[in-house]
Amino acid sequence: MFAVVTGASKGIGLEIVKQLAVDEENTVLAIARSPKELNLLKKNSENIITFTGDITSAAVITKINALIKKNTKHVDVLINNAGFLVKKDFGKISSKELFQVYNVNLFAPFLLTQDLLPLMGGKTRSHIINISSIGGVQGSSKFLGLSAYASSKAALAGLTECIAEEVKTKNIACNCLALGAVQTEMLEKAFPGYKAKITAKQMANFIVDFALTGHQYFNGKIIPVSSTTP
Repeated sequence: MFAVVTGASKGIGLEIVKQLAVDEENTVLAIARSPKELNLLKKNSENIITFTGDITSAAVITKINALIKKNTKHVDVLINNAGFLVKKDFGKISSKELFQVYNVNLFAPFLLTQDLLPLMGGKTRSHIINISSIGGVQGSSKFLGLSAYASSKAALAGLTECIAEEVKTKNIACNCLALGAVQTEMLEKAFPGYKAKITAKQMANFIVDFALTGHQYFNGKIIPVSSTTP
């Protein structure tokens, strides 16, 4: 199996890569902007391929595609996990900050998924997973200062439903996991001092299992994965 994971240098993404790589039959492409953790991942596992770059760049996505084609003819799993958060009052968020949040959380997964579709589906079913937030689910509680982040994640959930409809005849499933509180650096940034009941490793375990089996049962679904929220 060949899997692609973005936001792979820390938190949930890092743990997803580690857990997928436990199976020697899996090859995992770990993508992130920071090379430090990626280099450690590569040293510790022969079946991890790393790529350092900013996925908001079209040129970077082209390079990722070329790297994948050197290693496989088929992408089985794509986990759009990379995320970016700005915590600021709604009235004080600049256009630059807004675009940065949407570039990482929405436009990058849109364009990366679009670019990799020709390598997915066919005789072997593929699974696209978009990592959203419980704060991006309609009707959920919202939090002060997170309007850019939560709205971008809501848009990602909506995009999931659209992609699923587009690819359902191509043997590809696309689902969205809307995560609640997980103990990560991003949670600390959003809610300083709050302690979540779920660790990054625990959440990664759920996501990996869902990546490998969820496409047998779900397509176009937005699934809340939340035991607690701040």
